[in-house]
Amino acid sequence: MTNISRRIFLQRSAAAAAVFTVAPSTILGKSHGYQAPSDKLNVAVVGPAGRAGSILNSSAAAGENIVALCDTDWARAAAVFGRFPNARKYSDWRKMLDEMGNTIDAVVVGTPDHNHAIISARAMTMGKHVYCQKPLSYTITESLAMIKAVRDNNRILQVGCQQRSDKEFQTAIAMVRNGDLGYVKEIHVRIGEHPDPFNLPEEPVPSNLNFNQWLGPLNFSAVHYNSKMCPPISYPDLVEKGDWAVWRYYRETGNGFTGDWGAHHFDIAQQAIGMDGLGPVEFIPAGYNGTQYDTMKYANGQVMMERPFLEDKPDDKGINFIGDKASLQVARGYIACSDPSLLQYTIQGGNNDAVAQIRPAHMQNFIDSVRSRKEPIAPVEAGASTAILCCIQNIAHELGRPVHWDPVTKRFVDDKEAEAHRLYFYEYRNPYVLPYWKG
Repeated sequence: MTNISRRIFLQRSAAAAAVFTVAPSTILGKSHGYQAPSDKLNVAVVGPAGRAGSILNSSAAAGENIVALCDTDWARAAAVFGRFPNARKYSDWRKMLDEMGNTIDAVVVGTPDHNHAIISARAMTMGKHVYCQKPLSYTITESLAMIKAVRDNNRILQVGCQQRSDKEFQTAIAMVRNGDLGYVKEIHVRIGEHPDPFNLPEEPVPSNLNFNQWLGPLNFSAVHYNSKMCPPISYPDLVEKGDWAVWRYYRETGNGFTGDWGAHHFDIAQQAIGMDGLGPVEFIPAGYNGTQYDTMKYANGQVMMERPFLEDKPDDKGINFIGDKASLQVARGYIACSDPSLLQYTIQGGNNDAVAQIRPAHMQNFIDSVRSRKEPIAPVEAGASTAILCCIQNIAHELGRPVHWDPVTKRFVDDKEAEAHRLYFYEYRNPYVLPYWKG
């Protein structure tokens, strides 16, 4: 239920890639930039050999719009680079933006999480719209800086939480918001484990990899090159192996399954209960005073826990909304309800949140938002609130005690230790500086 085959992955990737053939630069409404002679959106992709490569597969026509590709591993990116001979190739995103700033309309950021904020903010400062893969950031302050970058520059940013564009999840959100389940007092979300301290042995850096650029702003002495961090095989092959983001499982380079699947399922849960842009006020780690599961409490009394959403399949990842009238379970390609009659929903268009929507492809929604200048389905505030939730859950886990958060002021409540945690803020290594963050 939660695994994606290579065939399905490539089919979905092809559909996402195709959307780049239909968006005219004339509708961007930016104060500066380049209008493509073909009247199509000109896109730069950072990380095409990794997750961002999903927008490029099986779409030769999209090559007319892909004007720049940037990847730190040229050997792994060679196949992607070869499909787009007219695109300029880079290993340093800063050089790409400096040299091609007047040509680029939008930037797709598909790097490891620690580079999301700094690339996206720089691109938006230059007037570019951004599609940023989830989670929005590695730290809390990066998410806050991203919000400011979007609003100060009046740009469109779509977070790559593509489940928001899937029928099953949209149906679940509509059912919760419509009150079909009654009052949802508790939500069970299975996402997986917290990250571990970085413990991989150091290996020589291969000549094809710009590992210094891969590190970007990371400033932790424990981190060094290991082939598992930057595998020398392609992204689809890694997906098939289930081994495509090993860096994500270590504290100094990622947020574990908490920031991986949590950025998907917590995101859906928050949208369903109307907490986009907000979040829990108390985080209690598993093991504290007999607490069995990581527990998050909202100001209105609702509770969300990281625990199995299907009791007979405890490792499957998904969401269980428990209402006082019915319960609803949802995951990728799966939806079930304790009252099956409630699933007889009419899927229709429009903007009524109480009716399940057929959403366009997630990338198409980004393009449509650029055209209309209306908010995308996964706007920056929603992505930030979910990324922050994931960070705080990891902070509470590492501190081994409850942590209190004010989702309105977006600050910890009388907790200097939590505020000093690396997942709140860490000093970037030179010459990197976190844009839009003044402390």
